Amino acid sequence: MAAALSGTPDDQPSGGRWSALPDFPWDALVPAGERARAHPGGIVDLSVGTPVDPTPAVVQEALRRAADAPGYPAVVGTPALREAVAAWAARSRGVPDLDPAAVLPTVGSKELVAWLPTLLGLGPGDVVVHPAVAYPTYDVGARLAGATPLPVPAGELPDLRAGTGRVRLVWVNSPSNPTGEVLDAGRLREVVRWARSVGAVVASDECYAELAWDVDDVPSVLDPRVCEGGHEGLLLVSSLSKRSNLAGYRGGFVAGDPALVAALVAVRKHAGMIVPAPVQAAVAAALGDDAHVAEQRERYRRRREALLPALDAAGLSVPGSPAGLYLWATRGEDAWATVADLAERGVLVAPGSFYGPLGARWVRVALTASDERVRAGVTRLTPP
Repeated sequence: MAAALSGTPDDQPSGGRWSALPDFPWDALVPAGERARAHPGGIVDLSVGTPVDPTPAVVQEALRRAADAPGYPAVVGTPALREAVAAWAARSRGVPDLDPAAVLPTVGSKELVAWLPTLLGLGPGDVVVHPAVAYPTYDVGARLAGATPLPVPAGELPDLRAGTGRVRLVWVNSPSNPTGEVLDAGRLREVVRWARSVGAVVASDECYAELAWDVDDVPSVLDPRVCEGGHEGLLLVSSLSKRSNLAGYRGGFVAGDPALVAALVAVRKHAGMIVPAPVQAAVAAALGDDAHVAEQRERYRRRREALLPALDAAGLSVPGSPAGLYLWATRGEDAWATVADLAERGVLVAPGSFYGPLGARWVRVALTASDERVRAGVTRLTPP
């Protein structure tokens, strides 16, 4: 099934392309949050994927050691950070040949997602393909650049016969936020081949790649099975927020095609988009330590295993979600009805409509609550 182009720049309000940005979706969840907070036992917040567990000691110590940083840091990042990314990619992502020179630290991953179309020079007449059920910033980033967002089902290819414009950027997100869907090497390879045939960049958001549950293989876009011998036109985007509890540090990176990374560095130098030196040191330390990742993954596994039967007891099914930080659940009713019912029980979840029209009958349940709060949520969701 292919998607047709829609929402061209000519459809945008006369106030300019930024006036066409959607309302910030989380503002609409405030009333449900207030209801959940009024519960006698307090709120169990499973809505936003904000880490609640401690930042690893090895990372905190690296930050402290680098705290004396009077000079400007390099946009391109320290050699230690870039080498740490390359070593991590070989060790954890099946990418044996990542050039450290083709690594760029970013202020978390959201800023890179939002600004990548602009940094690549996209504008009116250009098309940004993204998953139809997805993190909304892919759409927002296209609009910020004045380009046209085109949602398509995950791993599928767009049908350009029904519209105009040239595809310049294709986003993939595996494991998916919010669904947890994983694209196998064959599907990713097909996307890469198609994008290269039309001259488009593939940017792969792999922030949840180290959180696999019911699947053995979560390939990277830079995996040799996918890229077929070269990183041309490909970018891996990642963040340490979830796997290392570094959301407050805003540590992320983009890596892949050396020419694309060099172009991004050149623009970011002019814009002053620089990761602070202590954060660069902390990111390098986090990438070099696998023990804390395994520990955090085990925490999320326990919470996931506790929540799955509780959601079932509350009448919600979770037919997928084989990886990632969320459970994609449904009762077959409007998402806001499910949100309201769970809020009355003191449990807050996110409506699937935040992630596109195809999510209108789903809710996203985050694993990012403390063990105590998850236990409280399980009790509230399970009939006596």
